Amino acid sequence: MANTDYAQMVKDAMSNFPVDTSSFENLAKSQAALAEKMSAVAIEAAQKSTDLSARWMQDTLAKLSSVTTAKTEPADYAKSVTDFMSASAEAAAEHMSAYAEIAKKVQAETLELMLAAGKDMSEDVTAAARKAGEDMTSAARKATQEFTTAAKSATSTSTNV
Repeated sequence: MANTDYAQMVKDAMSNFPVDTSSFENLAKSQAALAEKMSAVAIEAAQKSTDLSARWMQDTLAKLSSVTTAKTEPADYAKSVTDFMSASAEAAAEHMSAYAEIAKKVQAETLELMLAAGKDMSEDVTAAARKAGEDMTSAARKATQEFTTAAKSATSTSTNV
């Protein structure tokens, strides 16, 4: 009986099944690019929010100084507090509207990025699946041919012995 090395045959057959890591590398690059863009959106929003908060505080402190100045009439104190409260309420409405605009812009940019990423990922996955299918079919054919050749060789060797 012929000495057939089945382990080597299996090893040879498995080496014919290529593993293409380029699709994984492309996925990692796509994810990194998406994370970079999302971070840029978040950082920009944080900067704008911080600037808005600082301006709001500066405006409030500037208006507060009129409340803390000494007055000659007691009614002037009440009027300065009323004026301050009225101006503060108006400023709050304006600043909250500005915060809403920042949030709306972040939401729109995030949605745009996610839609673009979804489209890119869908195309990448489709291309990777198509290529993997073609590679596996080719490798399976090659492995089958090699296995058949090895089996025929082993059969002919055993019949000749």
